Amino acid sequence: MVLEGKLLEPWVDEVGRLFMASHAQSLPRIDLSALTFIDAAGAELLQQLLRRGVQVESCSPYVAEMLHWDRKQTC
Repeated sequence: MVLEGKLLEPWVDEVGRLFMASHAQSLPRIDLSALTFIDAAGAELLQQLLRRGVQVESCSPYVAEMLHWDRKQTC
């Protein structure tokens, strides 16, 4: 799955549901390279997805900074 643009609180529940439903039978991967903004609710969703085993294929330096990730290890 690719996320683009802004990940904001009004969309967090929907994105979470769609992601988990579409990856119920496969190893989940997510591309965050086109994500331009994340609010606190969006950051929490991404952290939850990672705890559930989702793998990040790519992310921008902005996303890595917002989530306090070491980009070399995570993205």
